[in-house]
Order: sequence, then C-alpha cells, then structure tokens
Amino acid sequence: MISREIEAEIVRLHHVEKWKVGTIAEQLGVHHDVVRRVLKQDSVPQAVPQRPSRIDAYLPFILETLRRYPRVPASRLYEMCRERGYRGSPDHFRHMIARHRPERPKEAFLRMTALPAEQAQVDWGHFGKIQVGRAVRALMAFVIVLSYSRRIFLRFYLDQKTSNFLRGHAAAFEVWGGLPRVLLYDNLKSAVLERRGDAIRFNPLLVDFARHHRFEIRPVAVARGNEKGRVERAIRYIRTSFWPARSWRDLDDLNGQATAWCDGHAMERAWPGDRSKTVADAFAEEHPLLLSLPEASFPTEEQVEVRVAKTPHVRFDGNEYSVPHELVRRSVELRASLDQVRILHAGQVVAVHARSFDRGRVIEDLAHVHGLRKAKGEMRRHRAMDRLAQAAPSSQQLFVRIAEQGLNLGRATQLILQLLDQHGALRLEQAIREALAAGTHGHHALRQFLERIRHDQGRLPSMPAWLPDDPRVRDLAVPPRQLDSYDALLDGGAQGQDQEEGNDVETD
Repeated sequence: MISREIEAEIVRLHHVEKWKVGTIAEQLGVHHDVVRRVLKQDSVPQAVPQRPSRIDAYLPFILETLRRYPRVPASRLYEMCRERGYRGSPDHFRHMIARHRPERPKEAFLRMTALPAEQAQVDWGHFGKIQVGRAVRALMAFVIVLSYSRRIFLRFYLDQKTSNFLRGHAAAFEVWGGLPRVLLYDNLKSAVLERRGDAIRFNPLLVDFARHHRFEIRPVAVARGNEKGRVERAIRYIRTSFWPARSWRDLDDLNGQATAWCDGHAMERAWPGDRSKTVADAFAEEHPLLLSLPEASFPTEEQVEVRVAKTPHVRFDGNEYSVPHELVRRSVELRASLDQVRILHAGQVVAVHARSFDRGRVIEDLAHVHGLRKAKGEMRRHRAMDRLAQAAPSSQQLFVRIAEQGLNLGRATQLILQLLDQHGALRLEQAIREALAAGTHGHHALRQFLERIRHDQGRLPSMPAWLPDDPRVRDLAVPPRQLDSYDALLDGGAQGQDQEEGNDVETD
C-alpha cells in the first residue's frame, strides 16, 4: 500500500509533467505496476500510449478463461498460452494477468450480537511443545469465551484428545458457576467427526456431555471463521497479553498462572459492548442467567479396554503399568484421569497408579512384584516336588513328616534334590523308606542311609554336595592309608595310663 500523497504525486507527474510510467516508478521508488494501477483508478487516459505486447493476441482467450474460471492461477494460464504459441516471459505474463483478472466481489459481514447467557465459543490453540522426561508433548490451550460478557477461560493440556476437551468444558462451567445455552464450535475433530454439507456426525462423547449439561451443540459453517470471531480474538489476545516472556515450572504452575490471569487482568479489560464497563461488570449481569450445573458430574476419565501381556503389565499412553500376575493374558478396563490410572477387572479395581506423561516408563506396585516372585517360588517348589514324587514316591510321605515338624519345605526339597542327583532315584527311594521306618526324616539321616548303602555295595563314599564344582577338587584322588599304627599308639597310650593309675593306688 502507498500513501495518498504518493498517489497524488503520481497523477501530477504523469498529467502535468508528462513523465513516463517507468520514470515515475524509478523516481518515487515504487513498482511500475503500482503507477499503472493508480493511473487506471484515476480514470484519466495515460498520455503515453502503451507499446504493443505479445500477450495482446491472447487477451480474448485469457479474458474468456478468467470469466469462466476467475481463480485459475496465472501459472496454469501461462502454460495454456504457451501451448497456443505464446513465447513471452512468465514474469511479464503474471503481471499482465494481475491487471486483467476480475476482482473478487467483496463480502459484507453482519455484526454478530449475543444475548446474555445465550452462547459461548470454543476452540483449541497450539502453543508449541514441551519436554516431559523423555517425551515431547504438544502444549494445547483449551479456550472458551462467553459471547456476551467476553469472559475467557483458559486451561493448558498436553494433547487435544476428547477427554481433555470435556475436562476443559467441565472446569469452565465450574469456574463460571453455570453454562450458556449454546456452544459454538469450529469443525475440529473433538466436536465434529465427519461432515458432508449439512450432514454432520458429532463426537458421541460430546453429545453425551451436552445431553448431561442440557446445552446445544452448534457448529459454524465451513470456511466461516468469522462466526466464531470472539474465541479467535481471545486466542490472539492470549498470545499477545498472557503468553509472551512467561516462565513456569510445570503444567500445574502454568495453569495456576492462567487462572490468575483470567480472573484478574482479562476481567479488568474494557467490555466491547460499552467501553465504560469492564468484562467483570458484563459478567455480573450475565451470571444470574446462566444455566445451573447438574447435581452429578460427568465422568471425563479416559476409558479403554486393554489386554495384559505375558508380563503382568498393561500399556497406556507410552508407559506400562503393573497389574496382579493372575491377570496375565486377560482383558482389563483402564480408566485414566490427569492424576492417576485405575485398572479394573470384572468391575473391581485391581490396581491404582500415579499417571505419568513421560514415555517408556514402567510403573510398578511393589505388592504386584512381590506377589509374582512368591508365585514363581511356589511354582518352582511344586515342580521340584513333582519331580521327587515321580523319582521317589515315598518322598510324599517324607514331606508330610517334615511339614508336621514345622520345617522349611523349600529348603528340604532343595537338599533332597541334590541327593537325587548324586545317588539316583532307586537308592534315594530305598533310603527314604529306611528313614521312615526308623522314624527319622532329616536330610543328614538320609545322607547316612545313602552312604551306608554305597558302603554295602563296595563303592567309595560320595563327594559332599557343598564342594565347588571344580574338576581339580571333584577329581582329586586321595590314596588310602593304613591306620594300624594309629591304633597301636592308642593301645599303648591306654596301657601307660593304667600303670600310672596303679602306682598311684599303691602309694596311697
């Protein structure tokens, strides 16, 4: 755009001083097309006749095409003319098309007015991304503004899912102490799932929410953003007044600052309907007319059905949450709020966790971990006892005796398995029967019975199970020694002791 003073100077230089278009453009520092446009609008014929142009022969074809297709791009027209023999430059062609293209008719808009408590407008605003641990999340602003009083509600979320969309509505209604009769939406997916002209399929969760609160869902027409200009201006106001140069620790801190701004600075601005009033004054008039809130709140938790994997965890929103190990390979219901994740099976809550907005984390309940470890230990013990029952059937009666004595069954099973590996099933079964007949049941008694059986069979004693599994130890050969000399020494020592005792008696 150029000033009116420059336009007047262009007209004067052309008609009074007889300057050419190119000279005017060069001296005033404007484009020659600007000079031609000003002279054309002045409705005075130019003093200097235009030179013939290559495009002149194609003007009838161009004007007819523009009449039928007013918005056809100049690049397409250029290709169409080249196919018909035009050899001019594309830049000159584009400038000429701009001169001959018919202007789009200007649309007049009717100023929208709203009655108190009649309408509110809703939309999302994107405010970049934030880092949450290892996750990068979109920072979305839920904005709803009352059309009459212009009161703004602002709440930030980490996505624009339907659950957060409904949470924003519920929080705004709670702050306002009521709600309007109509809520106006753009064609965003949180409200409109599909649209073909006047045929609209609304988000069923939003429909249930509207039915619960008794308000009307009203979408704006396609490509009619002016119909929800109040919320568009509110988002623009947030970007220029609230957002710049703002620091915050986390999402809760940011939302706390947003609430303070909405209740403070944004309420103190002038009301567009009467500049002598503030938005707070207009809301005071509107508040008594708002619809009252229902007694029961609408559930805004995310509800999904998930399947427990082979490990006792369920995956949700990029993280894994533990469940009792008995639910492995089963389907459970997960309900998530902004603070916690609840997992239900058959209508009963089986796990509760704090929600994480990080990515790749494993959130576990220690009770679930301990339960799994205990179950694994019992399973290993049962497998060991089954093995003993097959190898030595009498071991079942032996374990009954051990349990009656209050001894550790797991430790006893481990030690008897070692004897099974050392001596074999037949000898272990024989030793157990002898132990039961003798009324003993300890591990050491079984080992003694087994060593006696080896001795009776003329076999060497077995190596202790507690020795390291090292061939230098296991294969160590110790030659047997004659112990007669030790017996003689013992016999000699006993005779000498008897003589000393006899001398003592004689002395006495």
